[in-house]
Amino acid sequence: MTTAAATGTATIPREISPGRRALDRLARRRGAMIALGVVVFFVVLALLAPGIAPYDPLATSWSAVRKAPTGVHWFGTDEIGRDVLSRVVWGTRASLLAGVVSVSISLAFGVPIGLLAGYIGGWVDALISRMTDAMLACPFLILAIALAAFLGPSLTNAMIAIGISATPIFVRLTRAQVLHVKVEDYVEAARAVGNSHLRIALRHVLPNIVPPLIVQATLAIAAAIIAEAALSFLGLGQQPPAPSWGSMLNTAKNYIDNAPWMAVWPGVSIFLLVLSFNLLGDGLRDAFDPRQR
Repeated sequence: MTTAAATGTATIPREISPGRRALDRLARRRGAMIALGVVVFFVVLALLAPGIAPYDPLATSWSAVRKAPTGVHWFGTDEIGRDVLSRVVWGTRASLLAGVVSVSISLAFGVPIGLLAGYIGGWVDALISRMTDAMLACPFLILAIALAAFLGPSLTNAMIAIGISATPIFVRLTRAQVLHVKVEDYVEAARAVGNSHLRIALRHVLPNIVPPLIVQATLAIAAAIIAEAALSFLGLGQQPPAPSWGSMLNTAKNYIDNAPWMAVWPGVSIFLLVLSFNLLGDGLRDAFDPRQR
């Protein structure tokens, strides 16, 4: 006879928190976990770039112009003898910084505006919604290029342009989630006991719309990385000689026939990082879905 039976008590299983269940569901998705590993690899690469890069990314060598990959230069050299591997490693910083900072700008502006529109409603919601629709009518990348050209070519201005261009997506998503959550019973109960509108919005509504925002932020980082590479390719992002995957592709297009490695490695890096963020976003979306078991 067990101790629980002898004392006449039953063992009550401990309830698992929703966050823990979401993490368990994410861990069971092999593709998402592989993607997470790739993202972590690139993050470590960016943080430890000074120690990982074998050469100075700005150092030139006229005796090693457009050399094919060898044991000395694993990824080859570019048109003025710079080590491609070192420039790819350092370029990771620009891409990840652009993705994270741009999405942070979008969240900082989009979430409060969407929360205001969805919670207050009325003419405030109508005004914000029409302005959001007007911005969404312009393609994301076209709007980012226009803003970057207006602000001037630099990585900082490119991040601001990408962040502003992606803001309407977070406004619309936040508004939709708030409209769904604000009619739930626990929100009505909080309103009935006399909580202020600000407290209800920040303490009861906002925490319950965070999961879809995390998923959208992950997917938006992938879009921001592509946008930064496109702006750098057009000369509106990271300025030479500072390394950037987009500017490396812009230079490599002139030597694609006799030095294809100049384009292959930055292109592969963009592909892997963007694909990983997309797969991770899909995995998070499934993990946060309460209908998944």
